[in-house]
Amino acid sequence: MQQSGQAGGAKSSDFLWKPPVGKSQVRIVPYAFNKENPFIELYFHYEIGKRTMLSPVSFGRPDPIVEFAEKLKKTGDKDDWKMGKKIEPKFRVYVPVIVRGSEHEGVKFWSFGKQIYTELLSVIADPDYGDISDLMNGRDVTIEHIAPEKDGAFPTFTVRVKPNTTPATTDKAIAEMIVGGQKNITELFTELSYQDMQDALQKWLDPNNNAADGTTTSKPMTGATTATKTEDIASAFDSLFNS
Repeated sequence: MQQSGQAGGAKSSDFLWKPPVGKSQVRIVPYAFNKENPFIELYFHYEIGKRTMLSPVSFGRPDPIVEFAEKLKKTGDKDDWKMGKKIEPKFRVYVPVIVRGSEHEGVKFWSFGKQIYTELLSVIADPDYGDISDLMNGRDVTIEHIAPEKDGAFPTFTVRVKPNTTPATTDKAIAEMIVGGQKNITELFTELSYQDMQDALQKWLDPNNNAADGTTTSKPMTGATTATKTEDIASAFDSLFNS
């Protein structure tokens, strides 16, 4: 994932949190850069080459990979449609939390998909729960991470919002970190320029053209060649993207 460097030796990953196997408890806190909503909706490309790229559509800006995907889905070819769906950006949600037992580490970002997002939103929409991120009268969230039972399977995550309201912290130093020590999510993920993303897509579609400099070893999707039926991958890209 494209992550920005941090001053003072800290890495972007230092501000990201993943639930370990077993049960963990966190407190969602207000996002300092949008106090009305702690949930930050982002879109990422995971299929273009070896790196993950933050999609500009996260911020309402044009994304050449999305535009190319839409072109592919409109050709009327089944393989093109499948490729278009495959390279569309995937939805992730980030939310600022303090991790119980590690509050001294400050605010981190917990990331999850649509299922957990929907569950948490349904709790917030319930008037019996209200704003679970409220600093004085919010509620902790318990996450259970169940490891996959066999190779190739996916882990399972469940969430449960605590019934009792509690302060996020009674420690002044931790309170100060919550209020004034948060990172802006844009400091953790780099948004590439439109041209850089277009170049990355073209290199991924035609890796043989970049074999000498080692920029990618990804195999092109067969769907790209069906875009024109007779042209090579690069020509298919030009035809679809620039039409």
